[in-house]
Order: sequence, then C-alpha cells, then structure tokens
Amino acid sequence: MEENRLCQWSAVRSILSILQWWMFNVTVIIMNKWIFQKLDFKFPLTVSCIHFICSAIGAYLVINVMKLKPLIVVDPQDRWRRIFPMSFVFCINIVLGNVSLRYIPVSFMQTIKSFTPATTVILQWLVWRKYFDWRIWVSLIPIVGGILLASITELSFNMLGFCAALFGCLATSTKTILAESLLHGYKFDSINTVYYMAPFATMILSGPALVLEGYGVLEWFQTCPSLFSSLVIIFGSGVMAFCLNFSIFYVIHSTTAVTFNVAGNLKVAVAVTSSWLIFQNPISAMNALGCTITLVGCTFYGYVRQMLAQQGPGTPRTPRNRMELVPLVNEKLDNKV
Repeated sequence: MEENRLCQWSAVRSILSILQWWMFNVTVIIMNKWIFQKLDFKFPLTVSCIHFICSAIGAYLVINVMKLKPLIVVDPQDRWRRIFPMSFVFCINIVLGNVSLRYIPVSFMQTIKSFTPATTVILQWLVWRKYFDWRIWVSLIPIVGGILLASITELSFNMLGFCAALFGCLATSTKTILAESLLHGYKFDSINTVYYMAPFATMILSGPALVLEGYGVLEWFQTCPSLFSSLVIIFGSGVMAFCLNFSIFYVIHSTTAVTFNVAGNLKVAVAVTSSWLIFQNPISAMNALGCTITLVGCTFYGYVRQMLAQQGPGTPRTPRNRMELVPLVNEKLDNKV
C-alpha cells in the first residue's frame, strides 16, 4: 500500500514538474516575442542583458539567502579558465535566440532549435572525431528533412532571423559539448550554473548592448505610450527567465531521461500552438507538417540514444581512439540554462 502511494506521488510530482516547466518556458518565449513585436522594444541585446541580471540576482537569493540549494564551490582560477569560456558561449546562445525571435515567428524559431541534436552530433564528429553508431545518423534524417520542409514553406521567412536561430543551435551544441570537458569534476545543477555564468554573461554583454542599442533604448523611453506597464513586462520576462532555470532543475530531478526527452518535444508543440493562438502568424499545411516531422524525429533520436546507452558494453565495434570513449552528450544537460 505504501509503495503504491509512493509511486502515485512520484507520478504526480513528475507531471507537475513538467507542467510548470512548460508554463515558464512558453511564458518566456511569448513575453519575449510580445516585447519585440507588440511593445516595439526591438533591442535583443538589452533584453538578454536584463535576463542575465535577473538570473544572477535570482540565483544569489536562492543559494545565499533562501538556502534552497547548496553552493558548489569553484576554485577562483577555474572561474576564469572554465566558467568564463562557458559563459561567453552561453551569452552568444541567448542573444542569438532573442535576435531570431525578433525577426521570425515563434513556431519557425522553435522548429529550427530542434536542429540542435544534429548540430551536436555533426560538431562532435567533425571537430572531436567522435564515432557515432549508424542508427544515430539515421535518426537525424527526419529532423533535417522536417526543418528543410518547414524552412522552404515558411510564410514569414526572414534570412537574418533564420541565420540567428541556426547559429544559435551551433552555440547550444558548443556549450553542451564544452560543458563535458570544462565543467568536468563539478556536479553543477541549473541554479549553480546560472549563479556562476550569469554575472560573467552580464559583464560580456553590457558593453555591446550599451554601444549598439543604448541610443535606441533612450529614444524608446521617450516615445513609449505606456512606459510603466511596458517595463513591468520587460523585467517580468527576466524574472520568468530565471524561474525557467529553476523549473529545469526541478524537472530534471523528477523525471527519467525518456520522459524528459518526450516532454521536451511536446513543450515545443505547446509553445508553437500558444504562439499561433496569440500572434496569429500564418502557418501553411506543409509548414506544420515540417514542424511535426521535426518533433517526431527529435523524439526518435532521443529514443535511439537511450536504447544505445542501455546496451552498455555491447557496442557495434571497438573505439579507434580516446575520443570515441567520450559518451554522447547527456540529453538532460542539453536543456540546462
């Protein structure tokens, strides 16, 4: 009887963790798009900087004030040798995501972001000479095909937004791959990751944001018809961005890898549907088909990775070098921050 109650509570906790993760993720995406499109605050560097500042403050409060998470102590030298390079890539990743949101619909941006598994595998194969089972390569075919179909049939296509989203995938993959080596020895969770990276990211981005967007932001302040409510939305998106990182920590510890993979792909579907209902951006039938194929491909890719990971020693052939001994990038690490 007690075991049944524990199982039921575990299932309820997993569902709640996934729902709150979806809620924060969709809210951040919709708020950012609203800021760029409805508030006419077309300054992605400034928005990203606000997110970093809010996340740094939030992580400090959670760890040092509320004591909800223990601080993982990092050697001062490692902060510059390891954390700073990660923060630089992290910064580029967030900025490119916001730039893409400014120019293309949420549905198209989310579809392109689903290309991240493919860029991760290709980067590891090209740069690190990592060997992958043939089934991994086959599982990437529907992802690539779906994105090509969605891109060709996108009615609101913008080259700058498309390139920003695509290079954002590369930045996400680079961040994930580097984390395996640069953060080796430190068992970071999403909150401690933000605690160390967000201040560095703020330092990196504040200068470019001030130089490139400072004058435009001042003009916006002078012409904005409803300044207070607009600022509440802009800074509210920063608070939601931190809450998203906190929700990721919760969902990672409440679900299995398979559940996390499926929930992550369904999250994209929820974000696409929600954005379409709010912004009414035109979506053709072929474009929707491309998005669906991509999401199904991502789910299949996650299944193949999980299946190969469970096989353990029964690999198809002996690795040829040390790099082939490096495991596939952890799917839960892919979604941190």
